[in-house]
Amino acid sequence: MRRSVRWTLFASVMTALALFVAACGGSDNGSTSGGGGSATSGNDTQIKAGKAGGTLTYLAASDVDYIDPGQDYYTFGYMVQYAVNRPLYSFKPDNSVKPVPDLAEGEPEISSDNKTITVHIKKGIKFAPPVNREVKTADVKYAIERAFSKEVPSGYAGAYFSSIAGTPAKANSGDVKPISGIETPDDTTLVLKLKTASAPLVSQALVMPITVPVPEEYAKKFDSTTPSKYDQYVAFTGPYMVKNDPKTGKLTGRVPGKSIDIVRNPNWDKSTDYRPAYLDGIKIEEGNDDLATASRRALNGSHSVCCDAGSPPAPVLKQVVQKQKDQVQFVPSGGTRYIAFNNTVKPFDNINVRKAIIAASDRNALRLTRGGEILGDIATGWIPPGIPGFEEAGGLKQNVDLDYLANPSGDPAVSKKYMLAAKKEDPSLSIDANGKWTGGEKILTIATNADPGKKTAEVFQGQIENLGFKLNFRIVPQDTLYTKFCGVRKEEVPICPNVGWFKDFADPQSMLDPTFNGNNILDQGNVNWPQLNVPAINSAMKDAAVVPVGADRNKAWAKIGHMIAEQAPAIPYLWDKTALVNSKDVVAVANGYYTTHDLSFTSLK
Repeated sequence: MRRSVRWTLFASVMTALALFVAACGGSDNGSTSGGGGSATSGNDTQIKAGKAGGTLTYLAASDVDYIDPGQDYYTFGYMVQYAVNRPLYSFKPDNSVKPVPDLAEGEPEISSDNKTITVHIKKGIKFAPPVNREVKTADVKYAIERAFSKEVPSGYAGAYFSSIAGTPAKANSGDVKPISGIETPDDTTLVLKLKTASAPLVSQALVMPITVPVPEEYAKKFDSTTPSKYDQYVAFTGPYMVKNDPKTGKLTGRVPGKSIDIVRNPNWDKSTDYRPAYLDGIKIEEGNDDLATASRRALNGSHSVCCDAGSPPAPVLKQVVQKQKDQVQFVPSGGTRYIAFNNTVKPFDNINVRKAIIAASDRNALRLTRGGEILGDIATGWIPPGIPGFEEAGGLKQNVDLDYLANPSGDPAVSKKYMLAAKKEDPSLSIDANGKWTGGEKILTIATNADPGKKTAEVFQGQIENLGFKLNFRIVPQDTLYTKFCGVRKEEVPICPNVGWFKDFADPQSMLDPTFNGNNILDQGNVNWPQLNVPAINSAMKDAAVVPVGADRNKAWAKIGHMIAEQAPAIPYLWDKTALVNSKDVVAVANGYYTTHDLSFTSLK
């Protein structure tokens, strides 16, 4: 999904790694405006004073991906995760650049050779029932170890933590095993020994959910199955928890696809936490896949907020900006929305076919389905505004030297050129003399069932059908799109039109490595949706990963961004902002890190 750490110990490093950012607006004719390439100070949202009490209703289209912190890697899941659990470090709503110690007691201590990271954790933080004991660093050690196993397929463990000594050669391929480079000399000290000088990258990743403690003596039995059943029995550490059976730990407050009942954690000690946790509870109502209706229900109702699947449809946004502007927030996403082609499935294994489809696509029309100019710039590449490497990659004009990405409104002549090139390369392809696809088989396309994503997919369907392709268009909830189809390798889904990648921390590696490195393709929980596996790109990423933070690192990853664009793995179409709406009686606070409502800071009037 997403996120940099500016530690005092490395003040110069942290300045270079300035994170989270404002994606700014562009006009609907494909041009850009408003200083779209500038980064913000990190104060993306406001912390607003609130009062304690009451229950908030969250109107959602779909479900979270996982409650299990080892597998959670989806924006909506993060919103819940950071309310019910505590990683080593996290972000206050108003500053997504500088993380604060959460489970940790202070900033990480990093050795001069960048090969050792030491973190001390707070005392007095306890697991919720039924575990009820104090958290130890051994729980963090086990949490990271399990995220490398096939039972707990983390989407990013291999990308960000594989430099820890003793990690398996391939993440998520074996059972849960000890990792020698994770040491716990005592109950409050965690030491990470690295194989390479990767501390700047690994230290940033300590904000990720796999640093949420997991008690081995409790979770091990659930982790003995593939996949782990811990998702149904999570031991919580945050101010809130999903309602459970206090004896067995079974989550009784979650009905997948329907609802999540979040209540206070009776073992939470406010003195150890920076979160005010005003609300008594949060009721997440799922199945609100008509975002126009759901967003209007929140705007005109009481004690409600919306939405998880994306911003409200354009007509609703227009109305709310004109008449209810105090009930909407725009949060820079620090990411890219795109339409992914499975590069291993015919005919998308042919690079010229992919280039032709990109050239034919009207990315301005795709942006309009999400609200147009108000929601951000048309994407031309994979490093979004505010992430280091953005300017080095060409800013808002990334990759426009590639003719199939040059025109945001599409170029039929360029599209025809590449279709004919594909036919010349492979005469067996069903392409006629006009550069149109003539094959009769319908191509499976998995799209979200809620607007605006559903509308985006429908507009793309019309564009690709103009080239002669016919789609088997299936709609599913957004969480299902990731967990059952697009993120599952064996499903071999040819087209996923509703994917997006958002900041893990402000470093270009976090934008490109998990998503386009062939070594990070996973059987389950895969986020390299195009399944791009180009040895030259994989090798360049390996070399760039150890380049020190600064101009040279930015240039190296910007070059890799261009190498990816040359492979035409997908259609980037939007560097966007997220629009969040709320009832008049809600003091809504958004978190700039995970770009949606912060349940621990939001309150009721």
